Amino acid sequence: MASFLQIENISKSYGDKVLFRNISFNINEGDKIALIAPNGTGKSSLLKILAGIDSSDRGGEVKFMKDIKVAFLDQNIDFNPSNTLFDEIYLRLGETYEVISRYEKAITSGDNNSIEHAMAAMDAADAWSVEQRIKQVLTSMKLSRMDQPMGELSGGEAKRAAIALMLLQEADFLVMDEPTNHLDIDIIEYLEGYLQKSRCTLLMVTHDRYFLDNVCNTIFELDRGELFTYKGNYSTFLEKREERYNNMQANIDKARNLLRKELEWIRSTPQARTGKARYRINAFYDLKDKASVSLARKEMSIDVATSRLGGKIIDCTDVTFRFGDRIMLNNFSYKFSRYERIGIVGKNGAGKSTFLNLMTGDLVAERGTIERGETLRIGYYRQDGISFKAGQTVFDIVHDIAETVTTADGHTISATSMLNRFLFPPESLNKRVDILSGGEQRRLYLLTVLMRNPNFLILDEPTNDLDILTLNILEEYLESFKGCLMIVSHDRYFLDKTVDHLFIIREDGNVKDFVGHYSEYREYIKEEEAEQNRQAKLAAEKLQQHNKPQTEKPATTRRRKLSFKEQKELESLESEIPQLEQEKANLEHSLSSGVLSHDELTTAAARIGEIIELLEEKEMRWLELSEI
Repeated sequence: MASFLQIENISKSYGDKVLFRNISFNINEGDKIALIAPNGTGKSSLLKILAGIDSSDRGGEVKFMKDIKVAFLDQNIDFNPSNTLFDEIYLRLGETYEVISRYEKAITSGDNNSIEHAMAAMDAADAWSVEQRIKQVLTSMKLSRMDQPMGELSGGEAKRAAIALMLLQEADFLVMDEPTNHLDIDIIEYLEGYLQKSRCTLLMVTHDRYFLDNVCNTIFELDRGELFTYKGNYSTFLEKREERYNNMQANIDKARNLLRKELEWIRSTPQARTGKARYRINAFYDLKDKASVSLARKEMSIDVATSRLGGKIIDCTDVTFRFGDRIMLNNFSYKFSRYERIGIVGKNGAGKSTFLNLMTGDLVAERGTIERGETLRIGYYRQDGISFKAGQTVFDIVHDIAETVTTADGHTISATSMLNRFLFPPESLNKRVDILSGGEQRRLYLLTVLMRNPNFLILDEPTNDLDILTLNILEEYLESFKGCLMIVSHDRYFLDKTVDHLFIIREDGNVKDFVGHYSEYREYIKEEEAEQNRQAKLAAEKLQQHNKPQTEKPATTRRRKLSFKEQKELESLESEIPQLEQEKANLEHSLSSGVLSHDELTTAAARIGEIIELLEEKEMRWLELSEI
């Protein structure tokens, strides 16, 4: 396989903190690699060096294969807020945009020679259909308002626009930093399917373990400034990393045993030592360095008490809430039970956050009642993240809530001790919150929520900006959480690990309760879709049979003649069935054209379902009448 990227001896440090030193690796054509490391250890820095945004501290080389096309997806992209969605994507298409611009200028100039060269360049770049391709990709990303200003897009919509731009570049090599952040599950699964089928080469940072497991064939791990390679997916990585740690620990233990013997020799009298070879003295100090290595990881520790939860939690009766003309929640009734673990699922804009805000009392229902128990203490981790004033430090944020925190075993510890357990050592307490990384802000915010000892924990997109190791620790804590749990998340693995049943928020405001994990829900949906396809295929076969030339049956085979009413019904069916089939074909063509808006797509899909049912009903009746 061709080598798409060669990295030799690159390093990066910030002050005294070494992220990585003299790392080298190679990426071949077709490799699909995930980079894993705790937050703050250099993942994004490494990707920025590859993108040319940053540089290595001590030279080193970054060499991409000549003539391959590389596309980078950063966590944050600065779009022009005044441009429309379509124009912004169009303007950012780089070489393709330049080819189109030269063609347009040539047409304006009227110079036949320029026009001929420009047309050849358009052919080579396949630029004639670029407008249609842009619309198709944006539609697949559920972005139907092409004229919407970029400044009006939500965080999730902006991320989808960035992914659409990356896909439109049709690059040979994709480098992506947290591609699944702020995406809903449908788009994550679409992107996952695209990358599975694509022949592109890939290097990405992601915390979505199902996405990683289903897409990648190699794992890079940054550990203590070194890079380790594991062939296989995430599950294989976990096994191989454990094996590597065990081997390293065995070597360290062996070095320590040998060091004890050598230490006796090095402490012997100077007269005895002068007669020894110098190489043994040097070997002693090398051995000492090996024996002093510690594999202990500094990991976040969540140990917070949960307040007592009474029998009454939250009782909802016929709760309805509107936003303008739209019903966000429609006649919702439910009594929450102790220790329930609920996942909230729905498309972006379906009303998941609205539902949470109604449960907490941040929003008031238009109709119906929401009664909360006297012992209820809600901890609400919002998607927006931590709120802080200018100049506030890590210590200020926590100290404003409480000076002490009660742990799960009933002990009381200082807020600074709890900060240390959340990986904020004493030297970081005076750090301003605004200069913390995204992952550090998320950890601090989680602490501020938990230190209030809630018994009903609501987490709205808790996985954004948290690394995999931190997510594992959070999942372990939630598994033993002695209270109610309600989670909105796009991370399918996280949902499977933490909840027992799902509330599916539909766009019409109705809520469906599905008992089971998210993976089971997706299987249920796939089975439903398969059944719909089966019914559609059956209807098509019946119609095909109907359209075959019919030979008149001998009179002796008929048991009776059709009545006048039945004859008229048969004639009507013979005209209605082809009309319905034509309408179905037209709708299928529209759905695959990529030009329909989101609302038009929804309406068309619903109408096809109605037509399939009508065709089945009318064809069955036609068969009955034909056989009389």
